[in-house]
Amino acid sequence: MDPIRNPYAPGAGQRPPELAGRDSELRQFAITLERVAHGRPERSLVLSGLRGVGKTVLLNALRSLAIQRAWGTGKLEARPDHSLRIPVAQAIHGAVRDLGHRHRDHDRVGEVTGVLKAFALRTQLADRTGHRWQPPTDVPAARGRADSGDLEVDLLELFTEVASLAGDLGVGVAVFVDEMQDVASAELSALCAACHELSQQGAPLIVVGAGLPHLPVALSAARSYAERLFHYREVDRLPRPEVDRALLIPAGTEGVGYDDDALDALYRLTDGYPYFVQAYGKVTWDAAPASPITATDVKEAAPTAEGELAVGFFGARFERATPAEREYMRTMADLGLSNQDGPVLTAEVAAALGRKPQSLSPARDGLIKKGLVYAEERGVVRFTVPHFGKFLRTQRV
Repeated sequence: MDPIRNPYAPGAGQRPPELAGRDSELRQFAITLERVAHGRPERSLVLSGLRGVGKTVLLNALRSLAIQRAWGTGKLEARPDHSLRIPVAQAIHGAVRDLGHRHRDHDRVGEVTGVLKAFALRTQLADRTGHRWQPPTDVPAARGRADSGDLEVDLLELFTEVASLAGDLGVGVAVFVDEMQDVASAELSALCAACHELSQQGAPLIVVGAGLPHLPVALSAARSYAERLFHYREVDRLPRPEVDRALLIPAGTEGVGYDDDALDALYRLTDGYPYFVQAYGKVTWDAAPASPITATDVKEAAPTAEGELAVGFFGARFERATPAEREYMRTMADLGLSNQDGPVLTAEVAAALGRKPQSLSPARDGLIKKGLVYAEERGVVRFTVPHFGKFLRTQRV
């Protein structure tokens, strides 16, 4: 088949041609946008799930819905050991610019921009390293608003100002936070507190976060009321009908079909994970000589897909780990063989390695920090990447 016409799109955060299996989240978010814009109380949203299930894709799709409704939007990606202040300022600056060109009172827009600048300038010098964005230079920094140095207070004052600006236009503001589990606990607490106060005020601003499966636990630990502050949606693998939809609809636009046996084989290989669906779909298309695509085509293409995943999806993550961390993960993989790479007790890992549990804390903490494993609960760890254990069992270098 013509590779130029290949419709599949495996990529980090890259939207597939058919966003299958996420209709309910899109519908619910559309309702949320309308309710907030009409002054109705509504909670912010948190998406959680393993890597490769399409959280970032869904986050971007939700942002598109907000943009279609003329909301002010901004997006940031949290990073371990980096302050939230500059990324939030950058995201809010995008929202202010969305709103500002439609607002009739340019002085009011300038005032809000000045508050944003004051907020950004309270960033510690060390935390500005690595950020190319600079506070706006065309307005002076406000004084006495969002400049206290207390992130909770400053976030609330900044969010209140930009929400008020959006309210003038009958719309709202949506701030999208990817990799939200990497926000430091104290800053996560400040963000929750600001959102809580805004929701009590009925201000038209919501936060939409996406992160690994332990994100809801991290939020609850940061603020006890966080469980009531957000709608929580688990983003999981696709059921069989949605996998078929993700494969058939893009192919159909190019006049290409699949045999039932081919669809069966692709579902078994991908296990319903959206990233794998795109990866296997792409190489199978390229391998197939003609339509309809057959199970033989899938079988011939599978080693190519597995090789690409081994390098780009699994291998890149494995290479980031230290030797001690790799040993820890390999032991996890062996212990998880009987439960399809489910949760593993940290005590079992220590016992298998002949070590005391506390001596392995640096390796475990390093893996959590790198986003390779997460702690489902105290004393339990699990891979953040689907089928990572299977991959590790084939890598005995």
